[in-house]
Amino acid sequence: MLKRFFPIFDWLSTYKKEYLPGDLFAGLTVGIMLIPQGMAYAMIAGLPPIFGLYASLIPQVIYAIMGTSRQLAVGPVAMDSLLVASGLGALSLSGIDEYVSMAIFLALFMGAIQLFLGVLRMGFLVNFLSKPVISGFTSAAAIIIALSQLKHILGIDIAGGNRIQIVFKNTFDNISDINWCTLCIGLVAIVLIKGIKKVKKTFPAALVVVVLGIVLMYFSGWSTIGVKIMGEIPQGLPKFQVPNIEFSRISELLPIAMTLALIAFMEAISVAKAVAEKHTDYELDSNQELIALGTSNIIGSLFQSYPTTGGFSRTAVNEQAGAKTGIAPIISAIIVGLTLLFLTPLFYYLPNAVLAAIIMVAVFGLIDVKYPMQLLKSRKDEFALLLITFLITLTVGIKEGIILGVLISLIVVIYRTSKPHMAVLGRIEGTNYFKNINRFNTNDKEREDVLIVRFDAQLFFGNKDYFKKRLQKHILRKGLSLRTIILNAEAINYIDSSATHMLMQLIDELKAKKIRLIIAGAIGPTRDIIFSSGMIDKIGLNNLFVRTYEAMDELDGKEEKTKIQEKISQQTKSAV
Repeated sequence: MLKRFFPIFDWLSTYKKEYLPGDLFAGLTVGIMLIPQGMAYAMIAGLPPIFGLYASLIPQVIYAIMGTSRQLAVGPVAMDSLLVASGLGALSLSGIDEYVSMAIFLALFMGAIQLFLGVLRMGFLVNFLSKPVISGFTSAAAIIIALSQLKHILGIDIAGGNRIQIVFKNTFDNISDINWCTLCIGLVAIVLIKGIKKVKKTFPAALVVVVLGIVLMYFSGWSTIGVKIMGEIPQGLPKFQVPNIEFSRISELLPIAMTLALIAFMEAISVAKAVAEKHTDYELDSNQELIALGTSNIIGSLFQSYPTTGGFSRTAVNEQAGAKTGIAPIISAIIVGLTLLFLTPLFYYLPNAVLAAIIMVAVFGLIDVKYPMQLLKSRKDEFALLLITFLITLTVGIKEGIILGVLISLIVVIYRTSKPHMAVLGRIEGTNYFKNINRFNTNDKEREDVLIVRFDAQLFFGNKDYFKKRLQKHILRKGLSLRTIILNAEAINYIDSSATHMLMQLIDELKAKKIRLIIAGAIGPTRDIIFSSGMIDKIGLNNLFVRTYEAMDELDGKEEKTKIQEKISQQTKSAV
């Protein structure tokens, strides 16, 4: 039980000394990477940069103890930072102190939701975030994040906004006030980061531009001509403090906390799964991941952390650098802790434009063009879903984009389940295979006395009328010579009470027309329902068959049902 909730006891007991060099190098690399990245992401969230370092400290240590992934790097990320800014920006807050308090409480709130979902084993909820929705949302959010940094790259005051049209309008309104020194610093930083990454991906390019930016500002004195710098950053580790907000505010934070909880989990589990595929020495547990991420955010909030999750770029660097276990994030946390204790004064002259450049380069990697192009060629309905999510996120809002995207995808699923595929089957000549007559050459296309259909979904209240209408159309096409309908039920895994009632009425209607209904290939759960609902009394035991060809052979008088066929076709759970 202890190993289940604290996987560290599992891998630590089998830790090998040859793991240490990889863990040490990965921990140092990610720790160094986290310092500028954490401060940059705090800026996205609308928080003072120091809170990015606070969020890089405790959460990753807690995750190292409780998480099932051995490479996932937990900390502040661009997407969640934007969601924090979007959610809190819509509230009426009195000032930066209340804003900070709300952001920290948001970590506690979302962590509690994740922990609750994990305990209830509801990790499956993330499955409702389909890939087209995620892709459209992520790409749009990446663009919004990048645009939100224009004010730091251009050195002008641009009123905040998470809608692309507002950002563009506010930017053009102030375009004449560009600070050219700030713009040059930002552009050079972007080119340097991209250039270094092209040569060696694992090299801490962000740290290089941070050092160069600090040196430049220290010796040039450009801060006196309008180039904005970080200024004084508090020194020391975060203090233990229970987040405290007015009770009336909790209801205002609930929608953003729920959104954050699911989006953060989706980010973490998707990247953790991608990395886990390369490692066979452990298995991911999605419910334990929820518990680990939730606990990380809860305990992190007690040490002034805002919402965190597993980051795409840092996890990739962690894995490429050779991380084998949770020792790597613990080393990363030590690096951040030492920075907080001794090095924060060094960041006084760090230009805001450099942090903005780090953010822009990081988020542009999240914009996916390849996947939408694939959908446009092969799945236009899913491309439309992606595009709608993308446009809503860009133009209406972050929360609205993901919520409406999920709702639309669920509507599409409901529509598809309400009108599933139904095929008319025929025997392929010389075989016992019965296939769709519109896809295969069969010798049963012209047979008027038998109709064989296959319904490729569960039968429930949402599609029972569709099933009946489609079947009646096929009956009309066959004409008055139709004597037998064989329903291939191999794909029907459930029949609800509404569909059961419909089938009983249908059987009565068919009997009145002297048409026999045979059910072939019904799986165990479906047979259980046929017997427990009393439908078997309407159908008759003699009308149940294991395979479609057996039903046809009996109709043609070639072969009667054997004892074993009879036993299997009538087997139910209660009879076992």
